[in-house]
Amino acid sequence: MIYLVLSIAASSLIFVIFKLFARYKINTLHAIIVNYFTACICGLSLYQGTTTIASIPDQEWFLMTAALGIVFILVFNLMALTTQRSGLSVVSVATKMSVVIPILFGVFYYKEQLGLFKIIGIIIALIAVYLASVKSKEGIALKKSNLIFPILVFLGSGVIDTSIKFIEGQHVAADDVPIFSATVFGAAACIGVLVIIIQIIRGSFKFESKNILAGICLGVPNYFSIFFLVKALRHDVFDSSTLFTINNVGIVMISTFLGILLFKEKLLTKNWIGIVLAVISIILVSLS
Repeated sequence: MIYLVLSIAASSLIFVIFKLFARYKINTLHAIIVNYFTACICGLSLYQGTTTIASIPDQEWFLMTAALGIVFILVFNLMALTTQRSGLSVVSVATKMSVVIPILFGVFYYKEQLGLFKIIGIIIALIAVYLASVKSKEGIALKKSNLIFPILVFLGSGVIDTSIKFIEGQHVAADDVPIFSATVFGAAACIGVLVIIIQIIRGSFKFESKNILAGICLGVPNYFSIFFLVKALRHDVFDSSTLFTINNVGIVMISTFLGILLFKEKLLTKNWIGIVLAVISIILVSLS
């Protein structure tokens, strides 16, 4: 249970850091790339197993993990594009609604049981995520031409969570969790370097030291959000469908409260209703 709480706390801290990016005019892409290097270094530093760095490409999970790292940075860019075209609320809803993908994977692949309480809890959780995430009275309005981007964010986010569950459960030894997490971020960092090289060639790259500092600050909680999530998945307190539901709803709740406390965000009635429903959903899913 403690790992789940720590994963939610680390993910919520990421929300705070992203809000500060806007305040201090951080180049998000450059900071994200530094963040991946930082997260990779965290994993390598914490690793105490017997696998050597040179032998990582020989591990059975390496290719899948490297591919997952590529998906990480692709989904990030899709999230940035969706935010520009449709707003932050759309990204928030698409990302958190994607919890249905690992839930369905757990039910069909791992034969996890869906009792009545859990089904009702998951449905309430999805409603709660929507209500807590939408910050305008009009709700979410999407142009048809932009619809593809939140759909891709939804699918990409779901694939990430599902892949983490599958790879760590089937192929990663308990002692290799830090090196597994480091490899995910290392692959994303390599793709980021290619992006930087392209920008340098085109003459559009501008170095700013504040982006490096911002990336380091983001990389530490980003690493631990994945590390603790994998650790939580390895315990039998909750099955994956329950754990992912509580994790996503918990992040929405904590992030919302942090927005109020730290950034003086004003909540609409629907946001408060979403928070109440979030608490109810966690109780129902936990009871199941």
